[in-house]
Amino acid sequence: MSRIGKAPIPVPDKVNVSLDGLTVTVKGPRGELSRTLPEGVTITQDGTQLLVAPTSENRRSRERHGLSRTLVANMVEGVSQGFTRKLEIIGVGYRAQVQGRKLVVSAGYSHPVEMVPPEGVTFAVENNTTVLVSGADKEAVGNEAAKVRAIRPPEPYKGKGIKYEGERILRKAGKTGKK
Repeated sequence: MSRIGKAPIPVPDKVNVSLDGLTVTVKGPRGELSRTLPEGVTITQDGTQLLVAPTSENRRSRERHGLSRTLVANMVEGVSQGFTRKLEIIGVGYRAQVQGRKLVVSAGYSHPVEMVPPEGVTFAVENNTTVLVSGADKEAVGNEAAKVRAIRPPEPYKGKGIKYEGERILRKAGKTGKK
């Protein structure tokens, strides 16, 4: 049995959870999320906590047990606290700004790159070189942060580009000149 899957999911006071078979809907101060869990697991509410259990001991049920528990725990955390990914822009003349809901990034191309976030995700910019991607859905926040990073991934020689906060860039030595 999955160690992660066995752990109960605490539900904060401000969060409401409704279960309809394998469909879980979570409402909280930061929004509402809904997800249908895969076959092979059951979810029950026991007071102020949720319990996920496999329906049988076959391999499929055991594989999906920990996954389902983590998905529901991320939904509960997302509607109560939210998720944020921080990206750093490194390079001369590279910068970002928010215009309305759009993120406009100047990253060395002949034109600025504009990104419109999906519903539930917001962009914020600190001091022109730090982009914050935040929202209630962890998957959507991670996908949008990856799309922003893909505009100009960090390169290994000078380290210029867009990287996640705390990401290590493996640096390469450049060419050596003839002597």
